[in-house]
Amino acid sequence: MSLSNEIIEWRHHLHSIPEIGFKEKSTSEFIARKLEEFGIEVVRGIGKTGIVGILSRGTSTESIAIRADFDALPIEEKNDFSYVSKNNGMMHGCGHDGHASMLLGAAYQLSLQNDFDGTVYFVFQPAEELGTGAKAMIEDGLFTRWKIDAIYAMHNLPGIDVGSFLISPGSVMASENHFKIEVLADGGHAAMPHLGSDPMITACSIVPALQSIITRNLDAINEPAILSVTDIKTNGGANVIPTIITLTGDTRCFSDETQEYIKNAIERVVSGVTSAAGLAYNYEFSNCVLSTINDAKTSEIAARIAKKLVGESKVNENFKPYCISEDFAFMQREVPSCYILVGNGLTGKKGGVPLHQPNYDFNDDLLQVGTNFWVNLVYDQLAK
Repeated sequence: MSLSNEIIEWRHHLHSIPEIGFKEKSTSEFIARKLEEFGIEVVRGIGKTGIVGILSRGTSTESIAIRADFDALPIEEKNDFSYVSKNNGMMHGCGHDGHASMLLGAAYQLSLQNDFDGTVYFVFQPAEELGTGAKAMIEDGLFTRWKIDAIYAMHNLPGIDVGSFLISPGSVMASENHFKIEVLADGGHAAMPHLGSDPMITACSIVPALQSIITRNLDAINEPAILSVTDIKTNGGANVIPTIITLTGDTRCFSDETQEYIKNAIERVVSGVTSAAGLAYNYEFSNCVLSTINDAKTSEIAARIAKKLVGESKVNENFKPYCISEDFAFMQREVPSCYILVGNGLTGKKGGVPLHQPNYDFNDDLLQVGTNFWVNLVYDQLAK
């Protein structure tokens, strides 16, 4: 059987056994066993279910890491092909089965070669969809146990012609941040509001006031951002003025500086509005995922390799960043890095179903392209 067909078989098998973040035991074991079959050193349990494969050649101390995610989503699959999910309520709706298979394909090809000098680290990461898998691997010593000079990752993108690359220095994806605001009051009887204090009008005033942060405080061209209040809860009733109203929401932006500004600006607005009403507040801001920001040098390297592989016309080095998030961003704060997007297929054609939809499927036509990219990247960076 050709390697291309083997990679497809691996992908179909992984697709059929989807597992949610940090519970990817069967998936992790399948990947680890394959790496061991290739003669690659395997370290299990880096970030709970994460795996690091290590392949060294020659005497050079130079290294490169390639990362693929392998967790699935809590979605009931609606496809009807032979390798459909066997696990109820779970599916590979984001293509991580394809990402892992491409990296396995590259690992196999490189394991047969001796014409590079240095060490390749094959990083298989769990729990990307939870936004915590990268952190877990870092906390388990991914960048302290091993000397990793640079790390690269790739994600498929439906709606783009299969095999077309999007590689750009700077921001690629947004940060994801959640906030919670509690407006505190005495409450009271709805028929006698003057005998207590009412947080309702104040909470309702906070919602539009927060929008001024985006529309009036940030540069719409150079600092694009989104702030959404997504939920409001109270402990009141039809005739009971609440004592607490909780506002929760989400913000997205493309730099650490803008993220910090928004964090502080939310509290400034809340403090001002509640103070004017004579009320108190509590405020929490949690960063779930940092902005995905590519290093200029690694991006130039990746773009050069992609152009050699698919031609200059299929490599976009100046695309607008996407508002989705990716926890690879935490690894990017550790070493030089590049996050690569690659077309999964045009809308309406094979591979064109959007991510996270129940009838999505990774495009098998992309598998060999991704595998070849990783192999060529290693040859380029660890040339004898």
